[in-house]
Amino acid sequence: QILYLKPPWTLANLLKCYKKHWMAVFGYVVPRNLLSTVECLYKHLCTGKTVDSSTAAILLQESKKLFHAFSSRSDYNGVLPQAYAEVNKLHQTLTEDLSEDIMVVSENATCEKMEATTPNLQNCEEEKKLHPSFHVAQENRHQEIWSVLEGVWNTMNLYSIEIFQKLDPNAVAVTAKSSFEEAFLGLQKLLAAVNDIREGISR
Repeated sequence: QILYLKPPWTLANLLKCYKKHWMAVFGYVVPRNLLSTVECLYKHLCTGKTVDSSTAAILLQESKKLFHAFSSRSDYNGVLPQAYAEVNKLHQTLTEDLSEDIMVVSENATCEKMEATTPNLQNCEEEKKLHPSFHVAQENRHQEIWSVLEGVWNTMNLYSIEIFQKLDPNAVAVTAKSSFEEAFLGLQKLLAAVNDIREGISR
């Protein structure tokens, strides 16, 4: 009813609304420290700055954090899971490309070192080490996996509470956020997501 900027929104307008109403509205729905995520997205996406690949990976990761936080409130008629899946796919592709580029650069640097110096066992071991930024990319990948698993856990908790509340009228009252049918359908989607995660870990 009271908005800083009326719809329809551009991305810049939307992020401005987030910042303007954060303390009064959104901070009560999601963790307040996520304001830094909103500010990071606005700074890089709405100020005309050029974004390189590594920054894009960070922005995608930050977007996923925001989606994940709001998923505890609602799936927004299925829009949020779809958006999360697309951003996650893009982030995964970008991370893989960055990792490959870093490995190629590292291998080329290793070859140059080997041509310039007399090889010995210690040097060979040194040259096999990947560029430090590769390890950063790997760490980001670990955080991404952790975030997905945490999202599955939180969603499963939410739906399980709602289902058991429906089955047991004497259960502790919890504010219902979806119907029994929606909760059941949500768990079906979770099963598919968990299977995808399991297959990914196996690969």
